[in-house]
Amino acid sequence: MATADRIVGVAVDFSVCSKAALRWAVENIVRPGDHLILINVQKEVLYEEGEMQLWEATGSPLIPLVELSDPGIAKKYGVKPDAETLDILNTVARQKEIVVVMKIYWGDAREKICEAIENIPLCCLIIGNRGLSKIKRVLLGSVSNYVVNNGTCPVTVVKCAEHEG
Repeated sequence: MATADRIVGVAVDFSVCSKAALRWAVENIVRPGDHLILINVQKEVLYEEGEMQLWEATGSPLIPLVELSDPGIAKKYGVKPDAETLDILNTVARQKEIVVVMKIYWGDAREKICEAIENIPLCCLIIGNRGLSKIKRVLLGSVSNYVVNNGTCPVTVVKCAEHEG
């Protein structure tokens, strides 16, 4: 084997902008044999099950693509992947023969995405940009800007055509 499999990360929240970043990643970065890891950050920690308390610090176990469309898994982790995202993932997994998994974190998206980059570790990360106005970016802070400046791997920001700001 000439090169080791790459681990490519895409930050997803199932918004229009994160789907644009996912599409860009599968069209431009992901190649056969890669591992594609979707990084999802939930704002609140749910303590309904004992496992969640353990995962707060380290994130969830890696969730295989086949389990992402299972309603029980979605409820357990508090994520709801939409049909379009699942279609993109199933297509790229089949066409490029890649492994697709999701890892879920709870807390501040900026910090948790940077943690994921180091702890997984990712060789690169693709993230969407919501297109916040300058004032909102100053007040709310830009997740993509923070990750670009603090992440320890190359980060590509995909600008979203549809502004949500």
